[in-house]
Amino acid sequence: MLTDIKAKNFYNIGISYVKADAHTRGKFSLSKENQIALLEEVKQNDFDGVFVLSTCNRTEIIGFADHPFQLISMLCKYSMGSVEEFAKVSYVHKNQEAIHHLFRMGTGLDSQILGDYEIVGQLRQAFKLAKEIGTTNAYLERLLNNVMQASKRVKNETKLSSGTTSVSYAAVQYLIKNLPDYNSKNILVFGLGKMGKHTCKNLAEYTQNKSVTLINRTEEKVEEFVKEHPFISKASYNNLTKEISDTDILVVSTGASMPVITLEHIQTDKELLILDLSVPANVSEEVKALSNVTLVNVDELSKVTDETLTIRKKEVPVAEGIIEEHKEEFKEWLNHRRFTPAINALKKSLETIQQNEINFHKKKIDNFDVDQAEAITSRFIQKITTQFVKHLKQEETSVNQSIQVMAKVFGTNLETIDAKNH
Repeated sequence: MLTDIKAKNFYNIGISYVKADAHTRGKFSLSKENQIALLEEVKQNDFDGVFVLSTCNRTEIIGFADHPFQLISMLCKYSMGSVEEFAKVSYVHKNQEAIHHLFRMGTGLDSQILGDYEIVGQLRQAFKLAKEIGTTNAYLERLLNNVMQASKRVKNETKLSSGTTSVSYAAVQYLIKNLPDYNSKNILVFGLGKMGKHTCKNLAEYTQNKSVTLINRTEEKVEEFVKEHPFISKASYNNLTKEISDTDILVVSTGASMPVITLEHIQTDKELLILDLSVPANVSEEVKALSNVTLVNVDELSKVTDETLTIRKKEVPVAEGIIEEHKEEFKEWLNHRRFTPAINALKKSLETIQQNEINFHKKKIDNFDVDQAEAITSRFIQKITTQFVKHLKQEETSVNQSIQVMAKVFGTNLETIDAKNH
């Protein structure tokens, strides 16, 4: 008799820059500690195949569940966001839509700045963390592998990532377009993560400003960085407030989960431009109210465009074609995983019928040609199983129902592979 397995659905639930502003995305952002805690709960509750992605542009939970609310409630539990807020700005992708969304995201088509490939490394790290904790499975591993292959091809075979555009690039372009005397301004960069490093490098490449100062909590990192970039001077984290008083432009990119720049740090009446490159925001909302401060966040910076994006948009159809190829490859693998056990069981059942009938006729018919009978009936078996494979691969086919019918008709143990075993 067929084993009754309730297959879970594959979901992608989350929020992104498309509907949620930086402030809202900050509420739903998950720190590394909370990502781990969430995944540990996933593991304890026997969810098989889940990973978490949290970046400045989006927070998502990707994986299998009976209902998307199971994933939504966990996101709200481990973030500062509520279910009501989530409902207003969220998206829930299911099965094929979820797969398609993951491919678009991994190839830069769904990035806030079209073609920004920073998400690729973030996806890898998110999956790696889930794998270390033990919440991934073969389905997710194969899917991510196909996404990464598509991403590599899009990057190598198209101009979707041509030119330079990123939030750190946009920050420097913002200065160039909005401050005529940007080369003579004092610039203070606070935070030496990936974004901070890229900001410093972009300042060196696109400006002639020689008054850039760098501060980081871990001062050893600053010392190493300035050795390679002599145009930058270093300052002590302990002198942060004074350095802010002396600067004209403050670029904040610490990646902290809460504001690190507050009213206490702004002890100057002169004009101060602050570019906050972090989500959640690293600059307190109170600072924005100061009359002498102009505060610009990542959403405003991402509006900075140039001819690079025009070139990139022309490459979208080519990228989508590559995605379809790799989606089809994943579908073929998935079909093989889903159908092979049932088809093999069907074939075995038919072969049992074949042998029983041949044995029966050997006793009833003199000089019965066993070899010829086996050759003919084996061809029948091959044609029958081929027809079933064609049927199961059709989009409109309900696989579980079809295999249940096969089980009843042929009286054998035919089993589908449950989603958690993918």
